[in-house]
Amino acid sequence: MRKSEEWITTHIPKQQGRSVIITGTGGLGYETALVLVRQGAEVILAGRNEKKGAESINNIRKIVPSANISFESIDLADLASIEAFGNRIKNQRQSLDLLINNAGVMTPPERKVTKDGFELQFGTNYLGHFALTAHLMPLLRKGNKPRVVTVSSIANRERKAKINFDDLQSVRNYHSMTAYDQSKLADLMFALELQRRSDAAGRGIMSIASHPGISSTDLMSNGPGENSFLATMLNIFTFMRQSAEDGALPSLYAATSPYAEGGGYYGPGGFYEIKGLPGPAKITTKAQDVNVAKHLWEISKQLTHVDFDKIASICEK
Repeated sequence: MRKSEEWITTHIPKQQGRSVIITGTGGLGYETALVLVRQGAEVILAGRNEKKGAESINNIRKIVPSANISFESIDLADLASIEAFGNRIKNQRQSLDLLINNAGVMTPPERKVTKDGFELQFGTNYLGHFALTAHLMPLLRKGNKPRVVTVSSIANRERKAKINFDDLQSVRNYHSMTAYDQSKLADLMFALELQRRSDAAGRGIMSIASHPGISSTDLMSNGPGENSFLATMLNIFTFMRQSAEDGALPSLYAATSPYAEGGGYYGPGGFYEIKGLPGPAKITTKAQDVNVAKHLWEISKQLTHVDFDKIASICEK
């Protein structure tokens, strides 16, 4: 196995016997699932659009006829849907080896809210995955060398990116990109805090963050739209983008590489981490703020009505 900077999909260890849940049925989620089933993993692709999910499953099976893959419905913008998904999965299986928190929405021009009243990006990208991870904790605790991979973004490094506790839901002041930056900073801080808590309690779960650089996915069409200024600029400067297939590499590295470390963060190794083969990504000082992370964790428990520590203690009995 080569070093992470030279790592490509042919270096992925065989995944037979490993069970995986990936949120998001297109783009990065699709490419990640395709690689993992090729390596023998059992994959559940989870998303809210059943038609799109079925199409992704069918396309993967055309490429890998032996693929052990299925679709499960979940709406990360609906806490009831997340809880129902968790209960279904717990009724279906005894353990889970890998959870990839991948799905997301990006920069809707106007402020929108989830079913529970959260700002759409913070609610879907972060709070939805926070709740999902908690609900699946009993299965992960019984997994074989379990990992949780949470997908962040280079947007978390922007100067204005911060956890705005005074206006978490962007009620008083909504700016689409600022809200997106906050959600992705929260994802990274969640991954780091989950590792700290796992280590402190000796729970054996490896929590890792990744980001895809700037990749060609359906985030634009699902967010600001293909005619938006951001999409137009990226279409003009195509050299700044990489394929979804390449964008999935950091998540795959985090999910499978024996060199990936708990509490690590991986992204493209090129200029400004925009594109390139996966390697260690920059973690800003603000993302490492333990006090902010703890405060965010406690608020997230209150907002989502899930308690990691309580759930984990039940698992340990």
